[in-house]
Amino acid sequence: MAVTSTSKQLVALNINGDAYELAISPTHTLLEVLREDARLTGTKHGCEQGECGLCTILLDGRPQFSCLTLAIEAQGSEIRTVEGLARGGELHPLQQAFGETGASQCGYCSPGMLMSAQALLERNPSPSRNEIKEALAGNLCRCTGYLAIIDAVELAAARMRSAA
Repeated sequence: MAVTSTSKQLVALNINGDAYELAISPTHTLLEVLREDARLTGTKHGCEQGECGLCTILLDGRPQFSCLTLAIEAQGSEIRTVEGLARGGELHPLQQAFGETGASQCGYCSPGMLMSAQALLERNPSPSRNEIKEALAGNLCRCTGYLAIIDAVELAAARMRSAA
C-alpha cells in the first residue's frame, strides 16, 4: 500500500529580513508558499517550469526560480522578494528607474526582472549593456522589447554608484 503524506510541516523562513514560521505542505514550491502562505504576491506565477523568470527571487543573494525550489529547501537561507526592495517608504533605485524609463509596460515581468537586476548590481555595480542582457536572459517580457529595461538598469546602476 502506498503511503501519501498530506500533513503539513512547520518551516522557519527568513523573507525580506522578517522571520516567518509557516505550516506548509512539504511538496509546495517556494513560489506557492510566498504567495499563498506568506501572502507576498509580488512574485508572479508564470510557466512553473523555470522558463520565464517571472518567479525570480534572491536566495542567499543569487537569482533563483521560486517555482523550481521547494520551500523546505529554503530554510536557513535569506529569501528576498520584490517586496523587500523598497525601504522606509522609498522606492529602490531600480524601481524608480523602471518607472521613469517605461520599463514596466504591463508590469507582470517586472518583479522577476527587478530581482535579477538587483543580484547583478550587488555583484557588479558597473555592468556593461552585455552584462545586463546576460543577467536578464532568464526573464521573458512580451511588452517592452527589453531596451527600456536595460536602460533602467543602467540608470539605476549610475544612481547607486553616485549615492555610494
